[in-house]
Amino acid sequence: MIPETMRYVAATAAGGPEVLTIGTTAVPQPGPDEVLIRVQAAGVNRPDVAQRKGLYPAPPGASPIIGLEVAGEVVALGSEAQGYAIGERVCALANGGGYAEYCAAPVTQCLPWPHSYDAVRAAALPETYFTVWANLFIHGRLARGETVLVHGGSSGIGVTAIQLAREFGARTYTTAGNDEKCAACVRLGADAAINYRTADFAERIAELTGGRGVDVIIDIVGAPYFERNLKCLAMDGRLVEVATQGGTRVEGLDLFDIMRRRMTITGSTMRPRTTAQKAAIARDLRERVWPVLDAGRAGPVIHQVFPLEQAAEAHRVMESSVHIGKLMLDLSR
Repeated sequence: MIPETMRYVAATAAGGPEVLTIGTTAVPQPGPDEVLIRVQAAGVNRPDVAQRKGLYPAPPGASPIIGLEVAGEVVALGSEAQGYAIGERVCALANGGGYAEYCAAPVTQCLPWPHSYDAVRAAALPETYFTVWANLFIHGRLARGETVLVHGGSSGIGVTAIQLAREFGARTYTTAGNDEKCAACVRLGADAAINYRTADFAERIAELTGGRGVDVIIDIVGAPYFERNLKCLAMDGRLVEVATQGGTRVEGLDLFDIMRRRMTITGSTMRPRTTAQKAAIARDLRERVWPVLDAGRAGPVIHQVFPLEQAAEAHRVMESSVHIGKLMLDLSR
């Protein structure tokens, strides 16, 4: 029996974590191509923090409720939704609405729980795995035998990028903000980790690669790293911007150097993509990555789990950057 109302995390205004409170609203109705999921767990991500601050509004037609990834049980199907049945357990990349007891998501953005996963681990997958697959392997074109520099290696994105790069035969270097995080990155499969507070990562990459540089860089910092990122790239290298936590404006760009070394500068965001584009990524993940998860050769690192009522505290931890891996909301508590 689906109730008429549900609890959710409401943002009373744009601001700090304290604006997040528990509210009550109507249970969403799935659209024709959607499923309704009874949410058992939801992920906490940087875009959620940006949305709470008023910097990353929901796209037209999406739920204004914060939250982009969930796991739970399918309880209703839209008239055109195919591929899953009521009662099946799925995780989903939602377009919004994740911090709630029920969430509607396009059926093509759903994936089954990997073998032996619980709700929390399953909910930790969609945002980072969709993002890493699109940026590292589609836009970045990382190939077996190449080298990649992953900035923010202890973040959810970083952990996923390190594991998948290792799985698909690349040599991986990463940056992190302290020695503990660097050690964690090496345990996850990085060939070397650079503490960016005590070393210049561009100099270390030159040493580690014998001056050649890396083939791909996954960057979450943006403008402050741009010049050094270009120094780190090998001939035909690809810089992929996934986030711009340090700023977006770059001055003094030397276009001839980009031309001379045939560099590619690209990047993307996930939320504005069409359902068809996200569906194509989901198909790739199910074919190429879910067998890796089923076999236990990669998987999310969970730093801390909070009840829904402590979403504000989860956001505080996210903004402190002390975590290694994912922050999660457990709605079964």
